[in-house]
Amino acid sequence: MRRNAPIAALLLLLLLPAALDAQARRPNFAQPTLPPPSITEYQPRSTLVVPENPVPRAKYPVVDLHGHPPSLADPATIERVVAAMDELNLQVIVQARGSSGSRLTRQIDAVRAAGHADRFVFFTTLDLRNVGPGSGARIAAQLEEDVRAGAVGIGEIGKQFGLTTRKADGARLQLDDPELDIVWETAARLGIPVFIHTADPAEFFEPLDYENERWLELAIFPNRRFFDSERFPSFEELMAERDRMLAKHPNTTWVLAHMGWHTQDLGRLGELFDRFPNVHGEVGAVLYDLGRQPRFARDFFVRYQDRILFGKDSFQPDEYPYYWRVFETEDEYFDYYRNYHAFWKLYGMGLPDDVLRKVYYANALRIIPNMPEAGFPR
Repeated sequence: MRRNAPIAALLLLLLLPAALDAQARRPNFAQPTLPPPSITEYQPRSTLVVPENPVPRAKYPVVDLHGHPPSLADPATIERVVAAMDELNLQVIVQARGSSGSRLTRQIDAVRAAGHADRFVFFTTLDLRNVGPGSGARIAAQLEEDVRAGAVGIGEIGKQFGLTTRKADGARLQLDDPELDIVWETAARLGIPVFIHTADPAEFFEPLDYENERWLELAIFPNRRFFDSERFPSFEELMAERDRMLAKHPNTTWVLAHMGWHTQDLGRLGELFDRFPNVHGEVGAVLYDLGRQPRFARDFFVRYQDRILFGKDSFQPDEYPYYWRVFETEDEYFDYYRNYHAFWKLYGMGLPDDVLRKVYYANALRIIPNMPEAGFPR
């Protein structure tokens, strides 16, 4: 019996971490005696009574760098969008629904004809399909033509770049592909920013299990599931490619859509900002992360106030005030606008006025050329 004691002790040591892990994962509450509701059925009403300070209109005029209004090609659409902008204090929208050639010039001409050239600027797009030898020079030439026509930046470059876009030889087009170096160098020479959306939230690349914070969203939208390594690169692969691309082009002004998908780890984003002084972040569609860490996020915004720009992503006018409330107030425990993004509540960051001004408009006016200046404080 004693001869087996060391073996038993060794087995106990080997099994103990698994047992402790299983215990930690086990719900720390008694099992309900009634049938539990599903995740979509359980909608508890909060009984918390706290001050509420809704903010329907931004405190300062705003540049929406991540604008996705409808195509601005006809007067009725333009007037409808401008009316919504006026109510929200959106002074300028960057049309980041990228277009090129005649599609780009048609919108620029329509906005001018409607008398609203001071309310919109336009980014161009890049045709990254079937890239092969000589494609970079062709794309760069089209970029120069679009800038001459009035484009003031590139983007939004979609997540397909790096994730699914294929080269002429069938290989995945990696973010740091040398064929595209001439494009990023051209952007630097022209003095225009490159607005790029890389990957998607890290949770979209993780197993679809009950520990995934984004389980509900992934259950609703199958096309947001990227955890199949046979079909998609990993989140970290894409981040590594992106960082190599940034390192190769220190003279290019980069804006990372959605804060580079690092708002759940602002320390990592801070390290990126420290390493690359030419890189900026945009806050579209990540309010759910910022609003659940208001103190740490506030400190981050104060420290990197020259590197963060406002952007919303989808043009839903009733959703903008949630951003104003998180950024401008210190309200507590209020709803986010899409429950499948976040099942938790938001808290106000209470940003200082000088930080608000930079995030809302001053940083955009600094890095985007030929921006309208009317309507902004001097």
